Amino acid sequence: MAVIDTSTLLAPEPVIRPREASRRERWQRRLPLLPALIYIVIVTQIPFLVTLWYSFQNYFFDVPGGAHWAGLSNYKSVFTSAAFRSALWHSVIMTVTAVIVAMILGVAFALLLDRKFIGRGVVRTLIITPFLVMPAAAALVWAGPMLDPNFGLLNYLLQPFGVHHVAWLSTHALGSVIVVMIWQWTPFMMLIVLAGLQSQPADVLEAAKVDGAGALATFRELTFPFLRPYIELGILLGSIYLVNVFDQVRLMTNGGPGTATTNLPFYLYQQVNFAFDVGGAAAAGVVTVILTIIVATLALRMFARVFQFEEASS
Repeated sequence: MAVIDTSTLLAPEPVIRPREASRRERWQRRLPLLPALIYIVIVTQIPFLVTLWYSFQNYFFDVPGGAHWAGLSNYKSVFTSAAFRSALWHSVIMTVTAVIVAMILGVAFALLLDRKFIGRGVVRTLIITPFLVMPAAAALVWAGPMLDPNFGLLNYLLQPFGVHHVAWLSTHALGSVIVVMIWQWTPFMMLIVLAGLQSQPADVLEAAKVDGAGALATFRELTFPFLRPYIELGILLGSIYLVNVFDQVRLMTNGGPGTATTNLPFYLYQQVNFAFDVGGAAAAGVVTVILTIIVATLALRMFARVFQFEEASS
């Protein structure tokens, strides 16, 4: 007697698709976001359009007659200006050095604070404190009580090593500004890395310990690959913020000596407040915004990578 396979006779299961939202429902969902969107457009896009318009104008505060159309001459002056290239180079040096050193210190502090010890909460609070200080206040504290050539705390601490009355803001101006940037942004890097450390699966570390792996091998083979997305995220976010540093340069060195610490934000400040060149400053600002958008795009891509990493590990 033949056996009939009835599985092929069964009707296929119907595919249930979610109902698409109507146009009215979509607008109802977007409506609560419209005030925030309008506010963002007013405070960001309209000023940028005005800046873009001024970048094509020949406009000086101290010259009567108002603005006149100049075409691309302002952009030509920006790209051929040695002062702009110098400011761009200083911004790159300051940002890259501060971000890399702050991340290295942040990883070291995060590894230490991930361990349990008495007073860990107090130590965490003390290390995070520099990030909570206003940049202008931090610059004034470092410029006066810390780096003063006659009464500064740093010279006092280095006096037993033969260091006497060093004018740090004159002889080592760029390094002094970078040190303050590192001091203020190391806690930010530490927080990101510490969050990654505390989300690392404990059973994997226990298995490595049982297999006889040492602390250095465990960090190199397990912890560092796990922390890589967090480290990359901290580097990119730190770069976006540190490329716009102004307070430390303005209050500690005023861009000097000469132009030794003049970065892009301070260069724009000088163009408007000292050269009265609104058109040239607007063109330089547009170029700076484009460079910042490029970095921000990389940061957004890194956000996507972090989210994908979280989903894969969950």
